[in-house]
Amino acid sequence: MGEQENKLGFDTRCLHAGYRRPEPTTGARAVPIYQTSSYCFRDTAHAARLFALEEFGNIYTRLQNPTTDVLEQRVASLEGGVAAVAFASGMAAISAALTTLLGPGDEIVSSTRLYGGTVTLFEHDLPRRGIKVNWVDSDDPADFDKAVTPRSRVLYVETVGNPVLNVPDFAGLSRVADKHGLLVMVDNTVATPALCRPVEHGAHVVVHSLTKYLGGHGTSIGGIVVDSGRFPWGEGRFADLVEPDASYHGVEFYKTFGAVAYAVKLRTGALRNEGACLSPFNAFLILQGVETLPLRMARHCENARAVAEFLAGHEKVEKVHYPGLADHPTRANAARYMPGGCSGLVGFEIAGGAEAGKTFIEALDVLSHLANIGDARSLAIHPASTTHQQLSETELRAAGVTPSFVRLSIGLESVDDIVGDLDQALDKA
Repeated sequence: MGEQENKLGFDTRCLHAGYRRPEPTTGARAVPIYQTSSYCFRDTAHAARLFALEEFGNIYTRLQNPTTDVLEQRVASLEGGVAAVAFASGMAAISAALTTLLGPGDEIVSSTRLYGGTVTLFEHDLPRRGIKVNWVDSDDPADFDKAVTPRSRVLYVETVGNPVLNVPDFAGLSRVADKHGLLVMVDNTVATPALCRPVEHGAHVVVHSLTKYLGGHGTSIGGIVVDSGRFPWGEGRFADLVEPDASYHGVEFYKTFGAVAYAVKLRTGALRNEGACLSPFNAFLILQGVETLPLRMARHCENARAVAEFLAGHEKVEKVHYPGLADHPTRANAARYMPGGCSGLVGFEIAGGAEAGKTFIEALDVLSHLANIGDARSLAIHPASTTHQQLSETELRAAGVTPSFVRLSIGLESVDDIVGDLDQALDKA
């Protein structure tokens, strides 16, 4: 990403970062879809340099693709990073981001307020690889500090946590990380860089499910990892970044690639070896979403706040979870780190418990009942009867999902239509 390009405004970079000039062969102004598996080399010496990591370029779309490259540059620019690597899904991105850094015996200090798929990864898959997760059921940085052990390597949080939509104290967490030499990794899917840029508050790595707000239209699955370029790899806490890599003839990533060492390691390690690459067509579709990100997020925030205020005053609603409301426990953090708005998620507890939640969901007309967030359309789900139905009531409460909890992802429809649909469904519940 050029220095001059990074001086452009955020909205401008949503449209131009990574692709400032028309495609040179045809003059195409829109980013082309390079639907190819592989690329011709200029000669044998050129091919040898690419394979030896002596020169950057295209070899095979599992590793890199020109369409995907624009998306990677664009998201990196928006997040304030030096480079990014796209993956086939958000979960692939999170898995690769962590396993590139961690091995048997290493530990993570993580908030419990995470997306369910991440919880499953942390609870079941990472332990099989010898990686332990120390959970912190709190938003207090002091509690994260207490959970750190000599084997801790990464501190992990989400910008807007699940399910009660808590916003962490990034400055406090950054101080904890600096104290112990930890890497701060933040899932910024719900906020997007339009509302919060964790790198500006001390994060070293940012991950996204591109499927959600960045894509924005519920059409394409993808994920991305952004490298801030700010972690001191040279201090040796992550050996694979500083020691010779036998799979690349002994290359030392930090010594060779400097600030982008982690991104290069991700691409040439996890992406090359595990193969969870983003398709060029999905990269193209997600780019269309990124172009309108600032406009869409402003409307998501506006509509979600109106919905939260409506629900807060409704007689059949026992509690509303929305960080923009004055009674939310992390309201101060939301005001500090997300001054432009609190994104489009709203959670609430419906009077009448699980049965009322099911009736409410089935009575909706404008809102769609499905397991996604960040769509242009408004969405709703009742976790206790769907995504968490296998848990007992005690287990549900331990997970932060009560039988009466409903999660809404508020879209871009006319807010009167959204509120009207919620009102009539609540009446029936």
